[in-house]
Amino acid sequence: MFNLSLRLGRAPQLWKTSCIVPVPKTPHPKELNSYRPVALMSHLMKTLKRLILDHLRPLVSSFTDPLQFAYQPSIGVDDAVIYLLHNSLTHLEKAGSTCIQHHPAQAAGGQTLQFVAGVDHHLTTWILDYLTQRPQFVRVKGSQSDRLLCSTGVPQGTVLAPILFTLYTTDFSYSTSSCHLQKFSDDSAAVGLITDGDDTEYRELIQGFVDWSLRNNLQINAGKTKELVVDFRRRNNPPPAPVNILGTDVDVVESYNYLGVHLNNNLDWTHNTDALVKKGNSRLFLLRRLRSFGVLLRTFYDSVVGSAIFYGIVYWSSSITDRDRKRMDRLVRRASSVLGCPLDSVEVVGNGRMMAKLSSMLNNTSHPLQDTLTALGSSFSERLLHPRCVKERYRRSFLPAAVRLHNKHNTR
Repeated sequence: MFNLSLRLGRAPQLWKTSCIVPVPKTPHPKELNSYRPVALMSHLMKTLKRLILDHLRPLVSSFTDPLQFAYQPSIGVDDAVIYLLHNSLTHLEKAGSTCIQHHPAQAAGGQTLQFVAGVDHHLTTWILDYLTQRPQFVRVKGSQSDRLLCSTGVPQGTVLAPILFTLYTTDFSYSTSSCHLQKFSDDSAAVGLITDGDDTEYRELIQGFVDWSLRNNLQINAGKTKELVVDFRRRNNPPPAPVNILGTDVDVVESYNYLGVHLNNNLDWTHNTDALVKKGNSRLFLLRRLRSFGVLLRTFYDSVVGSAIFYGIVYWSSSITDRDRKRMDRLVRRASSVLGCPLDSVEVVGNGRMMAKLSSMLNNTSHPLQDTLTALGSSFSERLLHPRCVKERYRRSFLPAAVRLHNKHNTR
């Protein structure tokens, strides 16, 4: 049946019929935008889509945006944040400033796939048929709507949706020595490395991205777009004029949440530590309530408590202040007393994960920082050259700290 469907380039109507279930994004949703419409399909369609995904991914891997950090093998959130911070901090070693504008984009309609050379004709025809004239209905608390035919967007929550959206947004990519646009699924961040106050290229990048999004039926939410300006110069410089998107001035903020990490205009981790401590305390309450579960309690700690406390530790463990480190270690000790067994400190966990991440980056030839890592290599040993650091904030960032750990390990 699967081979016949692909050979004909047709997806049976019953297979592509989806039940839309609204899943809340927040604990107490108050508006429609607080729900995510997840599409539920038949088991046959789920199986076929997984087979297609395994076949499609290697065909399009060479065409994807190198700065798209989502849905890529051995690359994820950690790499996106590391890349953003590395470029910002290396530029701030010199006199200058960094502007980071973060805005989500969502599909508003139109065709949702861009075909590339090398993809089988039968496969592209099948995907187009799968995306068009899709019967769908909504089910909420036992109530069900009438069925409608939909030919826009991609069914959310399905295994093909991420790679199809990635292909759709691959058409716009930008990366120079002073500006780049990096993506994580539908989250985009425009980064401008400003010298002598000249932000012309940065503003042209943003305007170009907005124009491209409008032409390709992607909606830019100017209200959710935020800009972070990092400037450590001592002299009083006039603030840059606000960036205007679709008639709305973008808000310049002191801190915002980027991929679950709280970044601020000092590029320190105070706001992020506050958020982690707050979340860790709430998870510790659950840990105490389950104190009598014995061996299973450690599994609960690793999956629920530890994952919250150590989120993003790869890029903040070497940079946080001693005060913030003590706050985090205090959480770990409290969890240890509940479990009745010793737990690794923040420093030990951070060092281990930094070493693992650096090793993964060195072995990944398609990593965006591969050229930087190659330049640090040595032809005489496995040691790496330490990056030249002028400022302490860069010396304590991920790459220099990971290189020091790597070299220390390779001297034993």
